[in-house]
Amino acid sequence: MFLEIKNLKKSFGTQANRTEVLKGIDFSVEKGEICVLLGPSGSGKSTLLNIIGGIDNADEGYIAINGERTVDMNEKSLTRYRRRHLGYVFQMYNLIPNLNVKENIEVGAYLSDRALNINELMKTLGLYEHRNKLPNQLSGGQQQRTAIGRAIVKNPDILLCDEPTGALDYQTSKEILRLIEEVNHRYGNTVIMVTHNDAIKNMADRVVKLRDGQIRKNYVNEEKIAACDLDW
Repeated sequence: MFLEIKNLKKSFGTQANRTEVLKGIDFSVEKGEICVLLGPSGSGKSTLLNIIGGIDNADEGYIAINGERTVDMNEKSLTRYRRRHLGYVFQMYNLIPNLNVKENIEVGAYLSDRALNINELMKTLGLYEHRNKLPNQLSGGQQQRTAIGRAIVKNPDILLCDEPTGALDYQTSKEILRLIEEVNHRYGNTVIMVTHNDAIKNMADRVVKLRDGQIRKNYVNEEKIAACDLDW
């Protein structure tokens, strides 16, 4: 078992204002799988992703990657864990405005001792001819591709994607999903993707449906559809 999530619980607020966001989440993901966390707003999926990513802490339970439990790590070990294992792609691109495409991707490469070849990666992402452009000279789709490049260049074990198509139009969304699929095939990274878009579950190996902080369904997708054939 590559990624294990065991009895995760998380609340926000205190006493009368206390809200349970995660109510005992249990599932596992195999190495190289695309796992989609699906659910409406407020279902707890982004909180869950943040805990997997070491950005937030659970009140109870644990995350383990290859048997390494995040709860057993001090701050220094957790930083090293994030650097070694994780790449993040957010809905907002968070690019550095005064760096060009290549330099933004290089920021990710500096965090790794096993970085991918930047030029080859830019070609895979369709960014090579835009490599000298600044973020404000790019379309939304190109900015998201650059953000994916920055996350994937350090060759993380797990690529965490929080609504990666949330700010994009239909056609560009499909392009980004196709790229995530290609990155998964080419580099073997495990992908955990949060979405509220029901159609995206069809490209996943594993689907975990959340509602009100609980898992309603957790299944392996027997009839996977290629990202380019998704429709919504």
